[in-house]
Amino acid sequence: MDQLIPLVDEGLGNSAYLLDLGDGRALAVDPSLDLRAARRAADRRGLRIAYAAETHLHADFLSGARQLAADHGTRILASAAGGREFPHRGVGDGDEVDLGGLTLHAIATPGHTPEHMSYLILDGTTEVGVFTGGSLIVGAAARTDLVGADRTDALARAQYRSLRRLATLPDETAVWPTHGAGSFCSAPPGAARTSTIAAERAGNALLTAPDEDTFVRVLLASLGSYPAYFDRLAEVNRRGPDLIRTPPRLPLLDASQVRRLLADGANLVDVRPVRDYAAGHVTGSVSVHLRPQFATWLGWLLPADVPIVVVRNPDQDPADILWPALNIGYANLIGELAGGVAGWVAAGGQLRATAVASPADVDTRNVVDVRQATEHATGHLPGAHLIELGSLAGRTDDVPAGPATVMCGHGERAATAASLLERAGRTDLSIVAGGAEDWSEATGRPLHTG
Repeated sequence: MDQLIPLVDEGLGNSAYLLDLGDGRALAVDPSLDLRAARRAADRRGLRIAYAAETHLHADFLSGARQLAADHGTRILASAAGGREFPHRGVGDGDEVDLGGLTLHAIATPGHTPEHMSYLILDGTTEVGVFTGGSLIVGAAARTDLVGADRTDALARAQYRSLRRLATLPDETAVWPTHGAGSFCSAPPGAARTSTIAAERAGNALLTAPDEDTFVRVLLASLGSYPAYFDRLAEVNRRGPDLIRTPPRLPLLDASQVRRLLADGANLVDVRPVRDYAAGHVTGSVSVHLRPQFATWLGWLLPADVPIVVVRNPDQDPADILWPALNIGYANLIGELAGGVAGWVAAGGQLRATAVASPADVDTRNVVDVRQATEHATGHLPGAHLIELGSLAGRTDDVPAGPATVMCGHGERAATAASLLERAGRTDLSIVAGGAEDWSEATGRPLHTG
């Protein structure tokens, strides 16, 4: 559909959407607080974002709908059952909104969350596409355990009924999910971002499950761990995220200021590439490489109520650090180390180095694999200790004594893990610049599975 503009956040694994309504107005679906891409897309087409539709109370990012309403007078559409505490039009099952030529038809699809709503777009009486949020997604359905363990099974059964209801739409109806590849809300992630009802009915294993019990068993068996910040963002979205009144910035802090902040308990986050961090870093800093997944690991590993000072390279844009952090509710980035590590050294500070090992040189006697359990199961080095990165800070004592080699898929998570182990007092560490497949290819040895 030419009028649809997907806005993909590869780091969080989500898609927001702009739907050009054909009259200079647009509908935004599930916009995040980081509205840079949405605003650029609207400006390119000369559109005003007149509506913002929320499919559910998001756990993985802060909604930008309230910000759009404050900045542009955008009208917010959301499930009446969500209990949101800011102005919006509450919609229920079967409600319709005239978008001017197109019609938005609300379909209650509880499962991923209790109040979940999908939005069918009608052109006259023709079903064009459906925004399915975290209900029917490509090849799967979103997880049902984010509201609480005591509701996981009941919501999985609601998800079963919701998916089958959506599957009754005409074959050619487009499916536009919010969650997709890389999202920890997906169960499991798929490769494609959009689909059709016909394709999902034919190829989605959850839709082909023979009965409700099988559906629930398959869905729940696919659930892995998820970032710690998921447990609080839905409630922030229900109350309404704070509005951003001025552009975010990272004030410069000299080395003496940073020392005082660290002494008072602040965290120092080094966002430089792995090899830069390994070559020399401030002792006690946490390596969280600035890449699409930056916000996920920042929010998983560090608290939102403790000040964070950033160390970056000159070619890394502060806005690309601040906006992903704000997007997950981290307004605690209070400044950056002036001059980076060079400024630290110039002020008399010392740096610490961490060894980087090539896959061919890995000593397999004490390998710590910090990938997700599902990744580890598909192929890992013989004897590798699995400790997921998200749980490592509380399990540093589980790493056997002696030299330890930390690995993940490419090296970024391994560097983060090494920095956490270093903060816990470990010294004889090395980071693998690569993953299990690279080791197997370099050594000619097979990986273990399961």
